[in-house]
Amino acid sequence: MSDANVRIPEEAKVRLAAIAEAEGLSLRAYLARLAESLLTPAERIKRAERAKAALKKWNGYAPTPVEQQSLDNELDRRLARATAR
Repeated sequence: MSDANVRIPEEAKVRLAAIAEAEGLSLRAYLARLAESLLTPAERIKRAERAKAALKKWNGYAPTPVEQQSLDNELDRRLARATAR
């Protein structure tokens, strides 16, 4: 595996190093673990598609685009209300 240099603000590096140290990891190991734990946008889309297919097969759940937008709007509203507390 080759290493890469990434330029970030010093404050961010110090903070990440402190978090890594608290978890008993080097900054390099912490960042590698972090990268493995996150999904790319393409991976998120693929996972969502698989979840929709599984729900449709399991219980027939298949909202129309309009219904999906309405559900997304409701979720956004609830999240905004919860984070405002």
